[in-house]
Amino acid sequence: MALPPRSAATTLTALAVLAALSLTGGPARADGTDPSAPPGSVTTSPPPTVDPTSPGLKLADGATLAPAKVLDIKSVVEDLGGEERREDTNSDVTFALQAEVLFPKDSSKLNPDARSRIQAIANEIKNQKATTVRVFGFTDNLGSYAHGLVLSKKRAEIVHDELAAALGSTDVTFEVRGYSEDYPIADNTSEEGRRKNRRVEVTFPRGAVSSASSGAQS
Repeated sequence: MALPPRSAATTLTALAVLAALSLTGGPARADGTDPSAPPGSVTTSPPPTVDPTSPGLKLADGATLAPAKVLDIKSVVEDLGGEERREDTNSDVTFALQAEVLFPKDSSKLNPDARSRIQAIANEIKNQKATTVRVFGFTDNLGSYAHGLVLSKKRAEIVHDELAAALGSTDVTFEVRGYSEDYPIADNTSEEGRRKNRRVEVTFPRGAVSSASSGAQS
């Protein structure tokens, strides 16, 4: 999905060594897990098997191989206003849209330009030939946790409805959740951070066709 033409894009590429994680669907509240990664949003493949006795290995005398690790390459593209963010890993594509881009304050009714952004995400889902899509809603830590759960779930459901209509396919399975203030991606002590935490994330597996296009409580 191309980022809005009115906004410049900055790209940050980082290498992160990930331990083997399995796809899980845990409870809404964090339970000793990484607070920046909701359950079910991170997957990785096991490290390849390397034969330490292979004659093709060039090792110094007495040297041994270190344990195999998986390096997951993550590419992050965000517009300058931080309204829209795309993350690509070896396995998944995630779009994060700030709540203010999609909804009025403390509301789950879509803004006038929200549908075009959701349509662009739907186009990328088609491009990646994804058949499973996760739609997660989040809020900041203002207000009650219970209110945040209701609002984040409603917002995720609205985005799901728009995506389903745009895709026009019954072959896509959706997982829709609201997490309230859990799993923040920024510091809730500033308005800038809270604005980033008020978001809806759409995540789906990378397909055989890879594309570089395309670029929560208010």
